[in-house]
Amino acid sequence: MLISMHNWMRAEPVELTIRRLAKYGYDAIEISYDSVELAPGAPGTAAVRKMLKETKIKCYGSISLMFAGRDLIHADPAVRASSVDYLKKCVTMVDELGGRVMSIVPSEVGKVKPMASPEEEWQWAIEGLKEVYAHAKALGVKIAIEPLNRFETNFLNRHDQALLLAKAVAPDVGVCLDVYHMNQEEADMFKAIENAGKKLYDLHVADNNRMACGMGMLNWRKLFKTLEKIGYKGSLTVEFVPPIDRTPANPYKNALAAADKTLTPEQLKFIEDHGSGVLSEEFYSWLVAESIKTLRKYMKKQ
Repeated sequence: MLISMHNWMRAEPVELTIRRLAKYGYDAIEISYDSVELAPGAPGTAAVRKMLKETKIKCYGSISLMFAGRDLIHADPAVRASSVDYLKKCVTMVDELGGRVMSIVPSEVGKVKPMASPEEEWQWAIEGLKEVYAHAKALGVKIAIEPLNRFETNFLNRHDQALLLAKAVAPDVGVCLDVYHMNQEEADMFKAIENAGKKLYDLHVADNNRMACGMGMLNWRKLFKTLEKIGYKGSLTVEFVPPIDRTPANPYKNALAAADKTLTPEQLKFIEDHGSGVLSEEFYSWLVAESIKTLRKYMKKQ
């Protein structure tokens, strides 16, 4: 297994993210298309490919950042079409960076009210994903569908829903599961992982409170045993999202920082909609270090 990390949780130059991951011993990164091509000062794929080579950090893949206006099940056909175009660009970037998996959240994050019938939404999701899949298949990139908790989407919340949608798109489409979301939505997250089996292409990890790995009460030993049972060889992708405590009870006085110039309004809203905020480099780096420390510890015990 690889240990990787997302880069959407703190807006900063991609080079800073990559060098931090190298410093703390990560194997890979799941890198957002926005940070590579769209954010102010974005370096572009060629420059990022060079950074990865210099630091020996692999690109495992990417995750779709479904801001407002990115939604495969939107009632407006133009929004659906532009969302497909965005996802194709993400896939192309993954291929150019040598990645393996494009994880996709089908609908806008934070949208919890339907815009059409369940049958229409399901069909729109299949149609859009089929188009993205065809592009990915031609490039040799795998597609994984990710369910989120009910407070972030009204569409896919559980592994069985994601597996059913994946099957409707193509036989070799898989799923991306997230232990934080599973902790809320699955009757048994470990059984959900077993059920996914070989269709599990990516696993996002944080503790039960969405803090860094090891800073909550998740049963990491059981998680690793379950992954060993299904023969999982993919990525453990760190995705902590610390809550912002503005009360005198806050134990992390160094958590907050001023917004970086690379932070777009869309990114800030996305981070805030996840219950977090702009984090200081000191606090963020500490969480990065704590996460890999926990994951490496349990990997050695297998």
